[in-house]
Amino acid sequence: MIHLKTLNKKGLEDFVASGEFQHHDFIPITKHRAESHIRNPKATDDQTLLILAYDEDQLAGYVGCLPDHFKIDGEIFRYAWLSTLFISDQFRGKKIAQTLLNKAFEEYQGNIALTEFTKEAESLYNKTGLFRYIEPKKGKKYYFRTDLEIIIPLKREKTKPLQPLFKITDSIINTVISTKNIFIKKPDFKFEILDTIDVESKNFIAKFKNNRTAEEINWAIENPWVLEGKTEDKKYLFSSYSQNFRYFWVKIFDKDRNLNICSLLMLRNGHLKIPYLFSESDLSPFLDFLSYFIARNKIKMMTSYQIDLNKKIDSYPSFPKIYQRNIERRYMFHQNLIQNLPEHFNPDFQDGDGDCLMT
Repeated sequence: MIHLKTLNKKGLEDFVASGEFQHHDFIPITKHRAESHIRNPKATDDQTLLILAYDEDQLAGYVGCLPDHFKIDGEIFRYAWLSTLFISDQFRGKKIAQTLLNKAFEEYQGNIALTEFTKEAESLYNKTGLFRYIEPKKGKKYYFRTDLEIIIPLKREKTKPLQPLFKITDSIINTVISTKNIFIKKPDFKFEILDTIDVESKNFIAKFKNNRTAEEINWAIENPWVLEGKTEDKKYLFSSYSQNFRYFWVKIFDKDRNLNICSLLMLRNGHLKIPYLFSESDLSPFLDFLSYFIARNKIKMMTSYQIDLNKKIDSYPSFPKIYQRNIERRYMFHQNLIQNLPEHFNPDFQDGDGDCLMT
């Protein structure tokens, strides 16, 4: 007999403190991720953060919720992102996933959003008949170094014996790229790289329409879901550890030493993302900084859904990309969420909105 357990901030804190979450074949959340959820400034004390499905005393599956809100005409409208959904193979075919989803819908009155979903999860969400696609974000993936040793065997398993050859090829090509990048000089304008958002930056980004405040972005930076330099927890099926994972808060100043560009960068194992970008000027200085940052840190690739930035890159021949391709991030809203929002509402999502900022 399947029964559900919902955990709010206090419930999740007690669940992790008791050690109960570690007593099963798989764990529904890591300790540091739970602590991050508990400290989420957009989550109220009574909102559900994690829903567990048990068969008797055995954990069968779970779904995670990340509370968020829009500010509409000065009023707060609360909703949640589904950030994890997992069912143990042992309990497949018992409609546990649908049971968990129904409970999440009930807890948030259908005010549920989704993004960065797998094909399997997307199929499940579509089968409910309750979700609608909203306008996707068009983006680009830029490549700066080759990684044939990893990419080719992943796509074509039969080529694994050729990995040493691919490694040599990568080494030769990337040596040439590194030599070329030596000529990318440090920008001659003033810039700063900080660990978190400072007061000056807070005042600057407050001028822009944004779904996350400086304090909320700092919460993510200071309470990451992914910890650096540790081994993956095999009992947790989502992101928890990474060899390299770090946030950078970037400030760029004009010739008069006035702050005019701020951005949050996220770097994970050579993959750079730009969760947030705020600019009052032409983006050329930011691209000069990015080129320098990419060369200095030997970035392999960059994902960007910043439309204006991507357009600027297209007309910026000195940007050190060797290849680029178009990508798309799709979003799904529960039909109740669409009905409860103003007609033609535009969420104005940046790259980091939702749980994208965390992984």
